[in-house]
Amino acid sequence: MKKKTLSLVLAAALAAAAFTGCSGKQSGTVATDGSTSMEEVIGVLGEAFMKENGGISFTYNPTGSGSGIQAVQEGRCDIGLSSRSLKEDEKAGGLQETVLAYDGIALIVNPENPVADLSLDQIASIYTGDITNWSEVGGKDAQIVLIGREAGSGTRDGFESITGTEDACAYRQELTSTGDVITTVAGNPDAIGYASLAAVGDSVKAISVDGVMPDEGTVKDGSYVVQRPFVLVTKTDTKLSDAAQKFYDFAISDEAVSLISEAGVVAAK
Repeated sequence: MKKKTLSLVLAAALAAAAFTGCSGKQSGTVATDGSTSMEEVIGVLGEAFMKENGGISFTYNPTGSGSGIQAVQEGRCDIGLSSRSLKEDEKAGGLQETVLAYDGIALIVNPENPVADLSLDQIASIYTGDITNWSEVGGKDAQIVLIGREAGSGTRDGFESITGTEDACAYRQELTSTGDVITTVAGNPDAIGYASLAAVGDSVKAISVDGVMPDEGTVKDGSYVVQRPFVLVTKTDTKLSDAAQKFYDFAISDEAVSLISEAGVVAAK
């Protein structure tokens, strides 16, 4: 099943869920909700899972990490998807996390941009507005256009935590999905953004950070420092349905490792 077909299946299932809810109590249904950065890996896992379990339908609602965490907290889905670790208050509120994989957060620029490497300090200075022109970091004389994610995004949380720029970024645009960030940077030669490495294609250019390019090897060995976990979120006091437990077990199994790698991220297992 192609990814486009899977998306159509998920969309139809989500439409039905609007009437019945996605508490996981429906027989043969697994509902996931959350991180847009996890679309590729969850799509690959969901597709393989449905092939092996023909009687179970699988849905994915790409709402963002914060919304996914809230959805599982409120019982509106079986498994939340977050591209950041849970906060202490979320754990105290009855949630638990299982790290599925690790993903690099790629710093991306337009392919026309000659800048190919930035230090972590330069990135922080760019996003806080201390550096405002590309010529200050070896590029052309042009104002830097800062693109980022919306508040509540796991990608934004990871990026700002690693760069030490929490609540200090001078964004030009705050967008609601990984795809929107990539599209915006691809269309603006003066823009810079950040996005899940798994989602980065030829329309943008990933740059190295302190001389290290983001790829599976550098994420796995930790030499690429701008990285974060992909997390499955469940409730500590609520047993998963049989179908949801079956998917959870599959996602963290040895069988899933190659699928997770195929999606461009590093399996935690």
